[in-house]
Amino acid sequence: MIDLHIHSHYSDDGEYSPQELLDIARSKGIRIMAIADHNCVRANREASKLAELYDIRYIKAIEIDCDFHGVKLHVLGYGVDDGDSRYQRLEENIRKQEISNGKRKIELTESLGFKVDQKKLDMISKDGVYAGEHFAKVLLNDEQYLDNELLRPYRPGNERGDNPYVNFFWDYYAQGKPCYTKVDYMSLEECVGLIHDTGGKAILAHPGNNLQGRFELFDMMVPLGIDGVEAFSSYHDLETCLYFKDKALAYGLIYTTGSDFHGKTKPRIVMGQTMCQDIGYIEKELIDNKLIPEES
Repeated sequence: MIDLHIHSHYSDDGEYSPQELLDIARSKGIRIMAIADHNCVRANREASKLAELYDIRYIKAIEIDCDFHGVKLHVLGYGVDDGDSRYQRLEENIRKQEISNGKRKIELTESLGFKVDQKKLDMISKDGVYAGEHFAKVLLNDEQYLDNELLRPYRPGNERGDNPYVNFFWDYYAQGKPCYTKVDYMSLEECVGLIHDTGGKAILAHPGNNLQGRFELFDMMVPLGIDGVEAFSSYHDLETCLYFKDKALAYGLIYTTGSDFHGKTKPRIVMGQTMCQDIGYIEKELIDNKLIPEES
């Protein structure tokens, strides 16, 4: 089993330490994995050392936010040099912007008719960064809003209740939504350049999510040097998986598989489960691209 898109507690919305993730991966029979935290490479050193002890082939990774034609994208960088100082500067820059956006996020959330308990936000956030999932957790667990109509879809058994916190984020805090706050991200071209400069491969993450209704943008990205696409994702139905697999094959790109496992933030997502049936092919691609060594 392969899972190349996992988040640790170094991501603002991640739950587990690198060691805990390795324990989970081993229990599920995952043989190849990558921890790709949001704009952060800090998990890689610890995870790569542990992976040797766990007999798991590990790929150093990061998930970078970037912009392309006004659309916010996530790009996975595999095999990057995690010691390059540019990644530390990237993380610091994004964190500063997110912290400065905190007050505005509270104001926008309260404009929906809620009263946000900032002390509760501070108890679950990291470094003063308030993610949309944090607001969801606070509001959905606040007794005064048990019957709130806006929150009803995210209750167990309702249409958005399978992954309530992240669904609330997508519906209210994602780009173009009522509580969205802008962060200045690097361009896709800059992102691909950084990943390539540090020895990595640039893979577009969960395109079915970020390119909803605009799949044609993928064709425009290929000339900019992306190396592949995360075709098999927890967010994709089988039709979307196969669409991006076929696109990758048509362009001679890598296609990968990743769950985007975070823990309690995304309870529906299970590490290793992405509907991928091409494990052998993907493993060979990873070897051919020198992202993992062949098994001895």
